[in-house]
Amino acid sequence: MTPQTTLPPLTIRPATDADFPVLARLMSEANPRHPLTAQGWAHEIGEVRGHPLGLHAAQWLAEEDGEARGTALTLHLPGMHHPDRYWAEVLIPPQHGRRGVGTRLAEMLEAHLRERGAREVLSGGYEDEPWALDFLTRRGFAETLRYFDNVLELADFDASAWAEASGLPSGLRAVSLAGLAAEIGMDAAITAFHAAFAEVREDVPRAAPPTPLLLEGFRSRLLNDPHFFPEGILLAVTSSGEVVALSELHPNDSDPARLDTGLTGTRRAWRRRGLALALKVRALRLAQDRGVREVWTGNATTNRPMLALNERLGFRPRPAYTEMRWGGV
Repeated sequence: MTPQTTLPPLTIRPATDADFPVLARLMSEANPRHPLTAQGWAHEIGEVRGHPLGLHAAQWLAEEDGEARGTALTLHLPGMHHPDRYWAEVLIPPQHGRRGVGTRLAEMLEAHLRERGAREVLSGGYEDEPWALDFLTRRGFAETLRYFDNVLELADFDASAWAEASGLPSGLRAVSLAGLAAEIGMDAAITAFHAAFAEVREDVPRAAPPTPLLLEGFRSRLLNDPHFFPEGILLAVTSSGEVVALSELHPNDSDPARLDTGLTGTRRAWRRRGLALALKVRALRLAQDRGVREVWTGNATTNRPMLALNERLGFRPRPAYTEMRWGGV
């Protein structure tokens, strides 16, 4: 007979700031598509904790004999805030899966959310990890939106073929946020950037209406972000100084040869003039000049215009992420 192995007991405790390195490692192993560093995760949690709306954030660590096995977290969503709406996630690295760790963490998380009176919970999983989606379905979650990670290998991008598309209509010029700040000062440049960003983000597909984006919070978040890369924020600006289109690039936490796309879009009155395409081409040329290997972007499957633009440029979709919802507010 094969002797049975007795696993050490599983303990679950609240995570502390001292746990950020192990939390970032667990979350990166569970979702290597979007790796995190301790500094990056500390910043994200700090943004929630310090939000003027008084948002909630909590995270737990599951351990066996002192060894980390998984984590669960829940938080209010700053971009889609409602006091009874939460994001919740259970993250188990593959080597620790199928041992009941996720079930224990989920039960603890569900009890916490019941205690807080949650009426809506959002979560999700990738289509190539069907067990994660089944796990949520069994708990009463249903699909709301699907998102593609779209990836462009820059070795396959011929910038010269897009030279004409990178031009802007008469009366507009392209400048980075860093360049605009050198001309008018960083505060004034961020104010102009904010006006465009706040309008463009309102039309991005999401599961609930966006929280209004106030200037002071936007400025603070931008300047305190460890990934702040003003040279990678490209803007289309009128002769009067109005920002009418934008495309953002951010350094990736764990891979210096990768850049991640933030928001790309055009203000409503200036759409259908090729501005987003022009800025995106310039951003990709900038990435090539910096020796970057690949650029990642994420798009809802309902955002057909942006998906079509990215497909034209050579971005290719990875397995879709399915966002799921329990309840509703």
